[in-house]
Amino acid sequence: MSCRFDPGSGYKVKAGRQEGRKAGRQEGRKKKEKGKRLKELGLFCLQGFCYFRPMVFSSIIFLLFFLPLFLAAYYLVPRNFRNAIILIFSILFLAWGAPDFLPFMLGSCLANYYLVRFLGKTQQRNRRRLLVGLSVALNLGLLFYFKYANFFLENVSMLRQLFGSPELTWERIALPIGISFFTFTSITYAVDVYRGKHEALTSPLDYLLYIMMFPHLLAGPIIRFEFIANQIRQREDTWSNILYGFYRFILGLSKKVLIADVLAIEVDRIMGLGMPGLDTASAWIAILAYTFQLYFDFSGYSDMAIGLARMIGFRFPENFDNPYISGSVTEFWRRWHITFSNFMRNYVYYPLGGNRVKTKRRLYFNLWFVFLISGLWHGASWNFVLYGAFHGFFMILERLFLTKLYSRIWKYIPIACTFLVIVLSRVFFRIEGLSDAAGFLKTLFSFDFKSGLLPVNPHFYTILIVAILFSFITLSKYGLKLQAFFYERVYTHHEHTAITGLYAVLLVLCIASLTGQGFSPFIYFRF
Repeated sequence: MSCRFDPGSGYKVKAGRQEGRKAGRQEGRKKKEKGKRLKELGLFCLQGFCYFRPMVFSSIIFLLFFLPLFLAAYYLVPRNFRNAIILIFSILFLAWGAPDFLPFMLGSCLANYYLVRFLGKTQQRNRRRLLVGLSVALNLGLLFYFKYANFFLENVSMLRQLFGSPELTWERIALPIGISFFTFTSITYAVDVYRGKHEALTSPLDYLLYIMMFPHLLAGPIIRFEFIANQIRQREDTWSNILYGFYRFILGLSKKVLIADVLAIEVDRIMGLGMPGLDTASAWIAILAYTFQLYFDFSGYSDMAIGLARMIGFRFPENFDNPYISGSVTEFWRRWHITFSNFMRNYVYYPLGGNRVKTKRRLYFNLWFVFLISGLWHGASWNFVLYGAFHGFFMILERLFLTKLYSRIWKYIPIACTFLVIVLSRVFFRIEGLSDAAGFLKTLFSFDFKSGLLPVNPHFYTILIVAILFSFITLSKYGLKLQAFFYERVYTHHEHTAITGLYAVLLVLCIASLTGQGFSPFIYFRF
């Protein structure tokens, strides 16, 4: 047997191997570049959200894994270790959706804790002012950097272009989930201690628990320190609290999954048509549906947060009180996102002088300024500034003459007028870009009707009617009684049995609905 060596074929084999190695290296570089791009997407935001998906309450992983494990761990450990369990699971909850922000949050929390701890120990007025100022500046500095730096640089870049200079280039900064609520909660602690409303906490773990407790961490309610301070160490872990917390949680989950998410599908479809594809009827249906989607999405989150807290003995403040039955914009803001409204009143409006100013001009300035700030809080873009100014404008009109006018006419007319104002304001809330928002408003009143644009899904219209019914049901005394039965009643043993069965059915329906849905974050996670 002989073996023959062909120099030509050997060269071809060697060249083939070299080409293979080269192709492999190119493929490796492509994968590396792809991985780098994915990492960049993970570190930076896409339309206001981090690529890392937060663990939302209305998700299978939270409902079937995280929550049962948390409750089991919480109630199986001795009472002295239960706060530690809450803190551990809260850190895991945050790390799931914002791992890169976790070190910033922990570092900020520890810095705040020691600043306010020193504040509580000193009696010197100037030193107290310095310490509370440092704490507030630290928190607002973090908020500005993460939430408003991109907005600031974008506008500076636009101004440079107007004057013929080249536009700025920068690496966009990620918006961590829950940064606004984290900031506001931290500020309430520092200011309440400074004002002497409560003593500073003596344990950094208790402070971390107050700030990072996962039920309110990402979208509120904004809990003032004086409201919850005594509950950190002393609260009731009872079966009654567990049951009532379960009821409230499922009620909020049903609002989110069975109402808000259903409305969202058609809202997204219609809005996706773009301005040229919309007519008046479809535009009105979309913005009405979005108005109710936003309410049931956010009030659903608040119900779930309140329910989760109740299950472990905490009592959170209410955040909504039937806002769409308001007879004025002023009343609306007393009923909508109540804890935020209270924050702006106590920590911005009152320090500006509030109603106790010498001239009405200053009063109107205070109102408008507070609403400009509240609009900018909702998002780092000019449409949110206009959203706040829009509400502030009607607040001033009510001070000037609308309140007197409303008091002289049938009460349902002011409710209808206020609801119309709120619906129109949602255009700036939903649509990015001032030109697109203006185009949408023009379409609403253009009386241009096209065929085939309205939703044909009967399920959508059914849910929209249900949303309208539940939003306005408390205008009747029977609706008030129904709400009191589900929110305020102390149940008998037989009522507990029936109510538990009802909420168990709702839970099954929600889980069944979630299995067919994709990722659906709460709207206020953007803020």
